[in-house]
Amino acid sequence: MLNDPIGFGELWPEIALRLGLAAAVGMALGIDRERHGVAAGIRTHGIVCLSGAVVTVTALMLWRQLGGPEGQTDPLRVIEGMAAAVGIVAAGLVFVKGGDVKNLTSAAHVWLTVTIGIACGAGYWPVVAIGGGLALVMLVAVKFLSARIGPPEEDKIVETEREER
Repeated sequence: MLNDPIGFGELWPEIALRLGLAAAVGMALGIDRERHGVAAGIRTHGIVCLSGAVVTVTALMLWRQLGGPEGQTDPLRVIEGMAAAVGIVAAGLVFVKGGDVKNLTSAAHVWLTVTIGIACGAGYWPVVAIGGGLALVMLVAVKFLSARIGPPEEDKIVETEREER
């Protein structure tokens, strides 16, 4: 037996807010990756964040519909599954080329994006704002500072040796 379908009713504005904000924050997080020419860019991050929100909203709605606190369902299991699944996808982005690890930041970025989507789906606006804001600071400001500081001396020596070859 299936659960009763839920119509649009009075929930649709809250659902639209949660899903719309997830898509917007996810796409904003993807701008940095897009600018750096990484395959997991604006659309990927928007979809990952939206997916996290859809799964969370659905889990919470099912939990409520199937008994809430008195029921036997557990919406946290859905969130755990989503986080694990995206962890596997993110791990697939990482590869080693010529002794250098590539896409590590993108993998972490995709995983962070699903967590922001989960927070959007749960309606935890302070978590969305602070988490999304800190992520943008790390991606933009820290990248800027890293460029100013430059690589460690050992890396400069390796680069010089490569240029001489």
